[in-house]
Amino acid sequence: MPEPRSHDMLPVPLPDAVRAALLAPVVDQHCHGVRRDDTTRSGFEQLIGEGGTPAPPGTTHFDTPAGAAIRRWCAPVLGLEPHASATVYLSRRAELGAAEVNRRLLRGAGVSAFLVDTGLDVPGLLSPAEMGRLGSAAADEIVRLEQVEQDVAEAGLPAADYAGTLRDELAARAARAAALKSVAAHRCGLGFDPSRPSRGSVIAAAGHRLADPKSRLDDPVLVRHLLWAAVDVARERGLPLQFHCGLSGGGLSGGGPSGWGPSGGGPSGLGVGHLADPALLTGFVRALVPLGVPVVLLHCYPYHRQAAYLAGVFPHVYVDAGPAVAHTAAGSGQVLRELLELVPFHKQMYGSGCHGAAELCFLAALCHRRGLARVLADRIAEGEWSPADAARIAHMIGSGNARRVYRL
Repeated sequence: MPEPRSHDMLPVPLPDAVRAALLAPVVDQHCHGVRRDDTTRSGFEQLIGEGGTPAPPGTTHFDTPAGAAIRRWCAPVLGLEPHASATVYLSRRAELGAAEVNRRLLRGAGVSAFLVDTGLDVPGLLSPAEMGRLGSAAADEIVRLEQVEQDVAEAGLPAADYAGTLRDELAARAARAAALKSVAAHRCGLGFDPSRPSRGSVIAAAGHRLADPKSRLDDPVLVRHLLWAAVDVARERGLPLQFHCGLSGGGLSGGGPSGWGPSGGGPSGLGVGHLADPALLTGFVRALVPLGVPVVLLHCYPYHRQAAYLAGVFPHVYVDAGPAVAHTAAGSGQVLRELLELVPFHKQMYGSGCHGAAELCFLAALCHRRGLARVLADRIAEGEWSPADAARIAHMIGSGNARRVYRL
């Protein structure tokens, strides 16, 4: 029996052209590697939970929108009946083994290209090449700025050499990358001074930083310097600059034993949620207008309406819905509907934001297609969009915009 695929599961009747556009392979313009090894039930539940921590005693992360969706939609991909119990699902997962599970789910997502953020310092995650091979897709790297800075800080150089060495290292890493990405939202928040810091202030801050180089970068002066250095490199290389925004990722920051979360910090990431509102980036985004560097606002939930507004106001700003699509599961259509209230159609992209569990990659693609299908069907039924409009918009969001922005 052929394996079910995420794009075989549209929930509403649609004109053939719209259906074809939704079923076409998508570009996953931001994701992380998934685990290559098997894990315990506790470990798996931490991978699918928003906080990366165990469920409270007597409860389970399968009792969440994403957990229920895994039992409904991922179970058939593993050869089970829909709604298989969590115990049966995990038993089947262990029986197949991680490699086969990853192959089925990544391939079933219907992705033509993965852009993989390699900034998680976590052993056991698939590399971009492995993601591509198992998913039968192309794959490229997204370079995490804060990881590059951490490597430079730990290299044992004097403060006077910090800026130059960082610039050279960013340029070297960017030479083989599809994009650069920052998690400044979870380090100092997005309300930082948008101006480029002076050389003297950078040297002074670097002196403090290098006195404790293994600590996490959170000095606003050095974060600003890192971002402006990245802008210079991105402009030279024609690369987009991605920003983690919103609560998605704030708690997924390596606080649990699995250490897999995307923002690279600890559970304290939850405390900067209001500082991860993309509207706080307005000053920095405005400063980049004459430079033309594309800015991609990742995830953004629950501030996706603010992100949509920025994408509408600034010519170089783009947005995705990220892991909110998988984690809201059956409610994903509402998230996409709210984005489409205001976002220009050529500014929205698909990105799963998946990490750790291949189920999240499959679910994101599934819920993107199902949620967007409902939105498009409603717009067509109301006479707001023609079938040709809906098909074109589905294609732009699914792959066309990403191929243009990332030059794929």
